[in-house]
Amino acid sequence: MAAHPLSSMTGFAREGGTLPDGTSFLWELRSVNGRGLDVRLRLPNGFDALEGPLKEATGKVLKRGNVSATLAIKREERSAPRLTPDPAALDQALKIALDLAARIPGGPAPRAEALLTLPGVLRAESAEPDEGEEEAKRAAIAACYARALEGLDASRRAEGAKLAEILGVLLDEVAALRDLAQTEAADQPALHLARLRESLAALLEGERRVSEERLAQEVAMLATKSDVREELDRLSAHIAEARRLLTSGEAIGRKLDFLTQEFVREANTLCSKSSSIPLTRIGLELKAAIERLKEQSANVE
Repeated sequence: MAAHPLSSMTGFAREGGTLPDGTSFLWELRSVNGRGLDVRLRLPNGFDALEGPLKEATGKVLKRGNVSATLAIKREERSAPRLTPDPAALDQALKIALDLAARIPGGPAPRAEALLTLPGVLRAESAEPDEGEEEAKRAAIAACYARALEGLDASRRAEGAKLAEILGVLLDEVAALRDLAQTEAADQPALHLARLRESLAALLEGERRVSEERLAQEVAMLATKSDVREELDRLSAHIAEARRLLTSGEAIGRKLDFLTQEFVREANTLCSKSSSIPLTRIGLELKAAIERLKEQSANVE
């Protein structure tokens, strides 16, 4: 089975369609970084029933990221609704008009068009929605969401491919600095000995000599305190693990986040143990490279 490509948490997709009644709709899906998976749907009135199934479908495709999905509905313009008289309201209005006309000698008979303009006499016919048709609409909109979700996933994978290249370059940079630090750290015992001799010479001013054995013991103690081999070995192991993760085909975002924290810890310890300016400079460059690695890792699903 081919390895699952690396995915970013950043992506965008748009997908639309038209329903049998002429209603057009459009899905827009966006995703950005997130600690977990947070799906927020913006649905028009009448489509709330879709929220649960669509969130569940999203969770089967995506593992991390803040996802926002917006459904826009554009209903076709329809002709004015058919008006029909309300029998009860019309009878009541007619009775009042006739009674009033009878009380006015020579008054005109009530006119039909005048009665129809009275409030409540005419009403618009309202068709009850067909539940089967409504269910078919929801199914079509959900199917379109599935296609948009595939597009979002493809967008995130495309971003992930670029991200994998960037992370690979940064890991190479960290590895190169780690090797430089190892070379520089090899000179630390000799530096300790030279500095200790200088300090003793200034203090004793030639009055007494310190045995070479005693000097060797002091240097050994200092070298132990400033030994960075363990930190460098752990950095090598972390680099190897990061490279393995990048090709593992897993959703590695959380693991990579934890791993970069370990990178930072080793680089900090390296700087604190450094006894030379060159090694300290390498350590600072290493910290800067690791920080860039950490920032880019935050985009991985």
